[in-house]
Amino acid sequence: MRVLAIGDVHGCSLMLDDLLAWVAPTADDTVVTLGDYVDRGPDSRGVLDRLIRMKREGTRLVCLRGNHELMMLAARSGDPGASADWFSVGGLQTLGSYGAAPGRSGTLADVPAEHWDFLEYQLAPYFETDTHIFVHAGVLCGFALGDQPEESLYWDFLPPAMRHVSGKTIVCGHTSQKGGVPKVVPGAVCIDTHAHGGGWLTCLDAASGRYWQVNLMGKRREGRVEYEG
Repeated sequence: MRVLAIGDVHGCSLMLDDLLAWVAPTADDTVVTLGDYVDRGPDSRGVLDRLIRMKREGTRLVCLRGNHELMMLAARSGDPGASADWFSVGGLQTLGSYGAAPGRSGTLADVPAEHWDFLEYQLAPYFETDTHIFVHAGVLCGFALGDQPEESLYWDFLPPAMRHVSGKTIVCGHTSQKGGVPKVVPGAVCIDTHAHGGGWLTCLDAASGRYWQVNLMGKRREGRVEYEG
């Protein structure tokens, strides 16, 4: 059984489809998506549709919450400041994916109830196995997972080292690696490889360190990370 982590998708639905087709998760595998499904890329709606469909079809899928999902939910509250913040980091692209007709940008009212339910109630703050901790942004190393502040889970950027008190390896996204290669630091690996910005979308087999990547041009490549204790 593999535990397969997928980095920040950011509206890149075609890349997600290609990556899943290549990696081909089986019924025995667990797929962990690290958050930031929406914003910046062209098809946030398609990404959410795919994840919801995978859950419905019985995939062992753990979807984590990212800061962009939090910002989208905050914009829904009607706070003008929250909406402006969201628009500044890709919210307009997300609304564009909900347009009811070509050339028409959608509105928050166009987002289906099923998508709001997914964003609000079906995303986890972290996922843990015997050997790894999966989280969107990071953790405070001296605190148990249940005591982590939101700032660490969703907003903090990758530090020079992230050795958690549990001794488990952290698998995270959020800190975009614009060179397109997963970043290993002592205690952690970051697999946000800038999918929306001309980089790669990454899937990591946590146990082996093997990873698969696809880009917008349809290219595929793979590699392996060497964890640092």
